[in-house]
Amino acid sequence: MLEKKFGAGPWFAVLLMVGACSALYEDQIKKFDWRAENVGKLQQSVVDLNHFQPRILLSTEEGVVASVNVKTGELVWRQVLEQKPRGAIKLLQVSGFSDESSDTAAAPIGSNLGFDMLTVQGHAPALVRGWNSNLGAIEWEWSTMPLNTERAQEALWFYSHSVLYHVVPTWRSHLEVTAYFASSGHSTGSSSKVIASWITAESCLLSGSYYVCVDGKQLISIDLASKSGQVIRTALESQPFGKLTALAGLNGVVIANGKLISVNKDQSVCNSLQSSSYAVGSFNYRKIVVYADLASNNLKINAMYLDNCSPVVELEQNVPFPEHFGTPQLNSFDCMHRKNGDGKGCLFLFSTSAESIVAVQQGRIRWSREESLANVIDSLFVDLPLADSEGTLESEMKGKAGDIASAFLRRITTQAVQIRSLFLHVIGLGPPPTATQRAGLVRDSFGLHKMLVLLTQAGKIFGVDNISGKHHWQLYLPNVNGFDNAENMRLIVQRSAKHFPLQPLCTILAKDADNGYGVLYRFNPITGLASEGGLLHLDYKIKQLSLLKETEKDFVRGVLLLDASNEVHVYPPHATPLADGLYLYTADVKTAELSGYFVKYAGGKLSSTQIWNARLGGHNSEQQIIGVAAKNPIEHVHSQGRVLGDRSVLYKYINPNLVAFVTQAPDATHKSLLNLYLVDVVSGSVIFTMTHRKVRAPLSIVHSENWLAYSYFNEKVRRTEITTIELYEGKTQANSSVWSSLQAPPMPLVERQSYIIPTLVEVLRETITERGITNKHVLIGTASGSIVEMPWHLLDPRRPIASTTQGREEGAIPYIPELPLPTESHINYNQTVARLRNIYTAPSGLESTCLVVATGLDLFVTRVAPSKTFDLLKEDFDYILISIVLVALTSGSLIVKHLASRKLLKQAWK
Repeated sequence: MLEKKFGAGPWFAVLLMVGACSALYEDQIKKFDWRAENVGKLQQSVVDLNHFQPRILLSTEEGVVASVNVKTGELVWRQVLEQKPRGAIKLLQVSGFSDESSDTAAAPIGSNLGFDMLTVQGHAPALVRGWNSNLGAIEWEWSTMPLNTERAQEALWFYSHSVLYHVVPTWRSHLEVTAYFASSGHSTGSSSKVIASWITAESCLLSGSYYVCVDGKQLISIDLASKSGQVIRTALESQPFGKLTALAGLNGVVIANGKLISVNKDQSVCNSLQSSSYAVGSFNYRKIVVYADLASNNLKINAMYLDNCSPVVELEQNVPFPEHFGTPQLNSFDCMHRKNGDGKGCLFLFSTSAESIVAVQQGRIRWSREESLANVIDSLFVDLPLADSEGTLESEMKGKAGDIASAFLRRITTQAVQIRSLFLHVIGLGPPPTATQRAGLVRDSFGLHKMLVLLTQAGKIFGVDNISGKHHWQLYLPNVNGFDNAENMRLIVQRSAKHFPLQPLCTILAKDADNGYGVLYRFNPITGLASEGGLLHLDYKIKQLSLLKETEKDFVRGVLLLDASNEVHVYPPHATPLADGLYLYTADVKTAELSGYFVKYAGGKLSSTQIWNARLGGHNSEQQIIGVAAKNPIEHVHSQGRVLGDRSVLYKYINPNLVAFVTQAPDATHKSLLNLYLVDVVSGSVIFTMTHRKVRAPLSIVHSENWLAYSYFNEKVRRTEITTIELYEGKTQANSSVWSSLQAPPMPLVERQSYIIPTLVEVLRETITERGITNKHVLIGTASGSIVEMPWHLLDPRRPIASTTQGREEGAIPYIPELPLPTESHINYNQTVARLRNIYTAPSGLESTCLVVATGLDLFVTRVAPSKTFDLLKEDFDYILISIVLVALTSGSLIVKHLASRKLLKQAWK
């Protein structure tokens, strides 16, 4: 009876154990992947070398609070706060750093609200938090909600004598100042309205407790911590040509035209100084101001005592400063407390225009952090060059076909040269290895080792080893930014490394920050050196771009550019004839208007003609484009059909010119509408459209082969959903070899289905391989920082509602609305990618393996095998055992052969 009742129990336990055993082996951790943690662009920092544990405390524009090791620049701890605007840090205050009581953030004696660091973030509500700076732990927090949330966006905070002051300006009217006890958040009862009709958003700032505005050739200021409320006017020698900046550490001191100006009568400054950046601190127990300037790639650091404006000779330094760091800005510094110090115990912290953090000590750069990698906007995997021997063989294989004798002679000559090179290398007389060979940048047998080229929003480009994570080179393009229409800068490959001995060629397309014209920068992605002319400034604005076919002359893919006046340009110019017959399209994000163009080459000139126009925004243009997804241009479709249960074939609708557009618009009835349009951008015809009601962004979309997947937030049921679509031609194929959008087959058959995913989706990306034989998986980046590898058969819109014979024949899983997220499907296991924004994929030399890089605040590089590594031996393959078996079989066959021959001989003599 008991056996009959509990007979299924052991089997259920065994199944649970089998599922739990699916995991990552400990020795595989970080073997095929690596992660780089960043904090973002530096905002405020405090260098504290006199703490029992020297550290650098900082806050960034990405909403991150962190502690950095002063010796190496590595993170001691990091706390990623909420997303903007809730996580925007307004104030960072550290206790015990200054000898002035007004700068201390320590709690009163006997209080249990102890903390040594305080931050203020957000505006509606504003969060005030007390931190333990040694551990990075929040000790307490309180919040305040302003009455007017719109005006609170411009609010400012300052700290004085254990009191936090909240300043809310109303432009050209007044200032509202409210005081709070910093530890508890209780109001001090001091709330005032200061009439100030002279305040404007462009000309005012807060310097300590002084609110300072520039008005022509004078500064108008008021001390908000003072009860008098007296307006102070300070004359200037000339009108400031830029914005005022406050000098942290000195109350009521601002920087105008590179000079220090004090509006506080109790604070004296050195008026003779002229510099681009300043910082205040102490040296030999005296207060000093340090100033730094860059001239001819040489950083000059000087200092003066504030009490008598005499120079501090011990701190004078000249530091070679590489160009790729950009323009430095002194953020903070600190010196070890010593009597008659020699200046060697001082550390200077700089932030740069390239969003780097640079530490300078004893006349050299001690370490640096590349925080521009927290905002990667484009990425490419570039093949590494061949080794010399492989390059020689490649050149031989590319030789022109001739008779057998000449081919045999060429092969013998090549092998003789290789033997000679090997002999000279052994005796030490061979040619020295190249720089790329010394760096280990040589293509491997399986094409897994590549150069990862990263383009950041700051205009800095990195060449990173995708195996080790080492930065082989970096370069900086100043004064460039993204295009109009919310388009980022673009990174494209014009020539790969497959054309030996020609070097690979990459191009960056951007917009000049001054005049808005286009900028092209061409470089070698392996070495980072400029190539083919390097930087090129265009005399027109870039509206659209496209890559052409390879030229026969130098295997360069030309870049076709459409300018604002719809004129066409090609770089390099000798690739111009290849643009004949090309189709282009443009999309206006705000008006949701699409336009198609035809490019014609005649008489040695290119011209474009608009051939179609589509308005997706409706008659009142309420809809705006929030997502565009085209197919990957390097994608290969291996199977053109799907075998059904009755052994017939359902052919895929594989239109290479199909682009998905998603628009969003407010609606009086359904709050918001999400519309999906599948448009053939050559003919301008709308292939399919679908509307979702009561849904909104965030939207993520991926488009590949004949399918489409996109995620959104369903406001009606308050959850994230993923909708998948598959397009089929039917059971007959119109043309199996050539696709023409001008003579397209009838409208496709559409299969669609929606699924529930129990997390917020940030990005979707499909895996891609060399030949497209491997199964397609969808990589789902979540808001928690994990990356889930989802097989397509779980997202298949043809999953039947109930289990049927036909469904089982097709291998389709019965439909279940909830998508599982098993932990073994997280390809980054516990390597969380903070603020995950995008995922880039690229094929490797192995058909089974896809290279992946995830970008956000952090950087994570790995590789996945959707169909397992069917073309690669496992790591635990027993080579010794197979060798023994082969030797035994070979020996056995020889022995058996010998015995058989002896037996036949004996039989012949009988």
